[in-house]
Amino acid sequence: MTAPLPMLSPQQVIDSGCCIGCGTCAGLNGGVQMEFDQFAHLKPSGAVTWPSVITAKTCPFSPYSNNEDALAAELFPDAPNSDPQIGRWRSAYVGWANESFRENGSSGGMVNWVAAELLKRGLVNGVAHVVPVRDADKRGRFFEYRISRTVDELRQGAHSRYYPTEISRVLREIREIPGRYAIIGVPCVIKAANLIRQNDPVIGPRIAYTLGLFCGHMKSARFVESFAWQMGVAIDDVAAVEFRKKDASRPANWYRAQLTLSDGSVVEKDWWHLADGDWGAGFFMNNACNYCDDVVAETADISFGDAWVEPYTSDGRGTNVIIVRSKEIDEIVKAGMLESRLELSPVDADFVIQTQAAGFRQRREGLAYRLSWRRSSKAPPKRVDPSRDLTRRRKLIYRTRAGVSRWSDRIFLLAKALRWPKIYIAWARTAAAIYHALTYSRGRLGTILDWIGI
Repeated sequence: MTAPLPMLSPQQVIDSGCCIGCGTCAGLNGGVQMEFDQFAHLKPSGAVTWPSVITAKTCPFSPYSNNEDALAAELFPDAPNSDPQIGRWRSAYVGWANESFRENGSSGGMVNWVAAELLKRGLVNGVAHVVPVRDADKRGRFFEYRISRTVDELRQGAHSRYYPTEISRVLREIREIPGRYAIIGVPCVIKAANLIRQNDPVIGPRIAYTLGLFCGHMKSARFVESFAWQMGVAIDDVAAVEFRKKDASRPANWYRAQLTLSDGSVVEKDWWHLADGDWGAGFFMNNACNYCDDVVAETADISFGDAWVEPYTSDGRGTNVIIVRSKEIDEIVKAGMLESRLELSPVDADFVIQTQAAGFRQRREGLAYRLSWRRSSKAPPKRVDPSRDLTRRRKLIYRTRAGVSRWSDRIFLLAKALRWPKIYIAWARTAAAIYHALTYSRGRLGTILDWIGI
């Protein structure tokens, strides 16, 4: 006889340091809401101590929920290919979408093209995705999940959103309004959606498709506020945020942030001129991301990333790499190629992995090392075994990144309390310099480390 599944409360997940703030528990359990904590990461609040079996089954970081391998085996049993890093897959491509989707997206426009095709074909009644907050009362938020039911509404969600969002409201809407829905999200959100498909008798059958986004990690809402500080504006004056302003004349990886102010004026700055603009350093990273082993949304019907290899990196128009797992979605993509609506070329698993090389190092080699730390004792079981078999330099890189992640939240909070942004900015520049010396051998410290063999 199978042992009954233990009860799990949202508070237990929070206490483990592995709450990603996805909102699944709030969407399925009454009395739970999602609010920003002191560090501007989303966390459940309200009756969070109330334990439930549904939380144990559907939280993406629950120690009792099925992992990505088990979910993918159930979802895609006939997928002809399998790889230990990208999971099960049917086909993979590099390229972009025509019909203005590429021009209006931050990358190759493939995410919105597929979602729009599902709507046009009547395969779904709505698409849950992240959009800018429209109403004047932002509740301190710039982006949120919404269900779009037309292609015009869907297009409002184009572009990248490096901002904490959660799905509780859309889950309640799916429960209240029958229909077929697609959900677009990062790997943890897609995993949660598929766990809901397995375990919720009402919402589960209504989630018809999942569209995944490759992910490096999730940021806190402080990321936007830091940008505002460094552009010389108050966060209360910011009306809209564009993390990756597209410019076809510049390489795709030359990110430029743009803030639109309430008076209609605009301020901009390239990420490399921002103290915390190096994504890999881990500023404001949610701690749960330290214990994620899914880079490419392995449980999604189709997943999308940026093609971070040449010649695509230098193409400012944007290029997607995609992994297709669902036979039905694969047929839709191939039809788009035949009709010249998509410009895609087949690629193999090695190509996909190469485009996300840094992410895989963090989620495989780095995760194995982090799991060997004492503080990781409460982490849920992962598909990577603990290991300390690394060079001293690689260990220092992962220790530094974890320190930057942890202390950026705390130093920023101190600077905010003192109303002295320069405290955080000076610390961030110093932390980034140390990280760059370790990782890229930049500056005098990098030369010293090379000289002594670290």
